[in-house]
Amino acid sequence: MRGFGELEAVVMDRMWDRDGETTVRQLFEDLRLSREIAYTTVMSTMDNLHRKGWLARRRQGKAFLYWPSLTREQYSARLMRDALDAGGNASLVLSHFLEQMSDEESAALRRLASEETG
Repeated sequence: MRGFGELEAVVMDRMWDRDGETTVRQLFEDLRLSREIAYTTVMSTMDNLHRKGWLARRRQGKAFLYWPSLTREQYSARLMRDALDAGGNASLVLSHFLEQMSDEESAALRRLASEETG
């Protein structure tokens, strides 16, 4: 798995920020408030994200309703898993990752670990 392209990331951020299903038209209207973009560009990007499995959809009349197939957090966890798998020595990767964590993140990780074992 790899990260999103620039426009894919923008679309996914907007999709994650929405509550529920969204049409291409609705997302296009939202995006064009902050950038110059064509409707067909939004449509093809959302279709690509659907084909890649990041957006689910169902037909409603002539349009499709789209929604994220994973939460933002589930996507981030997959990226972390892929980085761990591709990073060489997993123990060293984890060690370097832990060194970069804030005190609050370390405390949250310890809480999660104790919940899993307890």
